[in-house]
Amino acid sequence: MENQVDKTVIERAQQWLDGGFDEATKAEVRRMMENDPKELTESFYRTLEFGTGGLRGIMGVGTNRMNVYTVGMATQGLANYLKKSFPGQEIKVAVAHDCRNNSDLFAKTTADVFAANGFTVYLFDALRPTPELSFAIRYLGCMSGVVVTASHNPKEYNGYKAYWNDGAQVIAPHDKNIIDEVNKISDVSQVKFSGAEAAGGRIVMIGDEVDKAYLDMIAGLSVSPEAVRANKGMGIVYTPIHGTGVRLVPESLARYGFENVIHVPEQDVNDGNFPTVVSPNPEEPSALKLALAKADETGADLVIATDPDADRIGIAVRQSSEDGGGMLLLNGNQTGTLLTYYLLERWKELGRLHPNGGKEFVVKTVVTTELIARIAASFGVECYDVLTGFKFIAAVIRENEGKKQFIGGGEESYGYLVGDSVRDKDAVASASMVAECAAWAKHTGKGSLLDLLKAIYVKYGFFKEGLVSVVRKGKEGQEEIRQMMADFRATPPTSLAGSRVVEVRDYQGQYKIVNGVREAMDHLPKSDVLQFVTEDSTIVSVRPSGTEPKIKFYFGVREPLADVAAYDAVNAQLGEKIERIKRELKLV
Repeated sequence: MENQVDKTVIERAQQWLDGGFDEATKAEVRRMMENDPKELTESFYRTLEFGTGGLRGIMGVGTNRMNVYTVGMATQGLANYLKKSFPGQEIKVAVAHDCRNNSDLFAKTTADVFAANGFTVYLFDALRPTPELSFAIRYLGCMSGVVVTASHNPKEYNGYKAYWNDGAQVIAPHDKNIIDEVNKISDVSQVKFSGAEAAGGRIVMIGDEVDKAYLDMIAGLSVSPEAVRANKGMGIVYTPIHGTGVRLVPESLARYGFENVIHVPEQDVNDGNFPTVVSPNPEEPSALKLALAKADETGADLVIATDPDADRIGIAVRQSSEDGGGMLLLNGNQTGTLLTYYLLERWKELGRLHPNGGKEFVVKTVVTTELIARIAASFGVECYDVLTGFKFIAAVIRENEGKKQFIGGGEESYGYLVGDSVRDKDAVASASMVAECAAWAKHTGKGSLLDLLKAIYVKYGFFKEGLVSVVRKGKEGQEEIRQMMADFRATPPTSLAGSRVVEVRDYQGQYKIVNGVREAMDHLPKSDVLQFVTEDSTIVSVRPSGTEPKIKFYFGVREPLADVAAYDAVNAQLGEKIERIKRELKLV
C-alpha cells in the first residue's frame, strides 16, 4: 500500500493514529490505510485552507475533511490569532450554523473551543441565516464570528466561515495569519476542547432579540412602502430549499406588508440531506422545480428561493400572456441589474443621491455584468470592481466608511447586499427588496420585473451573460485545473466569435496586455483570474472556484436593443454568440 500512496499522506494518517483522536476516527483511518488507498489520499493529501468562502470540504476523517478535529484546529488557530490581535481585551465572538448534517455539532465544538480559550461566546440557539451572523457580530460588538455552513454545496459538504469585527469574512492579512496559526498546531492535544470554561457562563445563548434587531434593520431598508400597500396581495412563492431562510424570510416579507406568501411545504422542512433536490443551489433550475410548479398552481407573480444558509437568492418572474404566461428564471446578473436600477432610481426620486455625484457607490465583482457599472454611471454613482468573493465587497464598504454611502452591491453568483449593516451577501434582505421592486414596477405602470428588465436593456443596451462550470474532483482534478489555467496563460485565445481579442487581463500576474502592449494592473490583490476582451466588448473570464472542485468560465456579450419588440431576436442572437464561444473554447 505504501507504494501506492504518497509518503506525506502516510505520515499524516499515522499522526492521527498516534494522536489523541477518538477510537472511531482511528478505526476509519486504519480501514483506509488497509483497504482504501485512494480515499486515504483524498482525506490526507492536504490540509483544508481558507478560500473565498472560508474552510469547506467533504465531511469525514482526515486533514482534508470537515470533522470536529479540523474544526477544532481551525478554531484554536483563530483563537490564538484573536489573542494576538486584541491583547488585554475581553474577546467576544458569535457562532451560528445552518441546516446541514453535523452543523450543530461543529458549531458547538467551535463555541466550546472559544470558551475554553476564555472568550465570551454568543451562540445562536438554533440554525440561522449566514447574514444574521454577520449582523450579530456588529450588533453585539464582537471581534470575530464563525458560521458553520457549506452554503449551496451538495449534502456531503460542510464548511466554516470566519468573520472579523466588521462582520465581513476575513481577508488578507488576517486569512493568511489565521492559517499560519492553524499550521502551528501539529497535534490535536494543542486544541482546547474542554468545555469547563463554558460552564462558567462563557457561552451565552442568543436568539429572538437578535432576530428582531436584524428584521428591524431590513424593514428600514424599504424605499417604496406605498407600492407594497397597493400590491400587498401579490402572489409570492417562497422556498428555503430545506434551509435556514424559512425562519426569517417569510417574516421579513410580512413586515414589508406582503400578505400572500405561498410556501412549498415539502421544502420548509430543515433537512441536511436536501431530499427534494439534487443540489440545493438556487442557480440550478432543478432546485426551483417544486416552487415553479406551485407558482403555476397558484398563479403567483414571483418565485423566490434561498440556499441553505440564506445568503443567495434565485428568482423567477411571470411572463406576459403574449410570451405564454409561464414563469421565467432570471440569472444572477439579471437580478443584480434589477436591484441596482431599482435602488438608484428610488434613491434619486427620494432625493437621497448627492446632486453633484461622488458621494454614493455600488460594488460588483469583476466577473459580474458590466451593465451594473453603466447604470451606476448614469446616476452619477461610483461603481467599484472587486475580485470574486463577497469579502472584497465588504472591504470596499469598510474603506469608504465615513466618506461615501454604500447603496448596494452583488455578484453574478446570486448574492446581493443592500445597506451596510450586514457585510456579507444577504438573501433575507434581498428577498424583501426583490419583492418590493416587483410591487413598485406594478404600481408605477412599468409592468412585471421582466418588463422592467427589458426597458433597462432598451435604455442601456442588451447585456447577456452565460456560465460554464467544469468540475474536476480530487487531487488529480486540482492538478488538471491548474494546468488548464497555465495553458490559457501560455496560449490565450486570439479571437472569440469572430471578434479579435484586444486585451488580456491576468489578475494573478497583475498585468494586462492591450493590443500587444503589456501594462501593470495592480489595483486589486493577486487572484487566479484571467479575462479576455474583444473588439466588440465581449468579455470571457476564467477562474478556478475557491470553494468547489471546478473551474468557471463566464461569458458576457452585448448588443444595442432598439425597442422591446426586438428583444426575442437579439436575445437569440446573443445566446448563439455565447454558444459559439463555448464551442471555440471546447467547453461543449
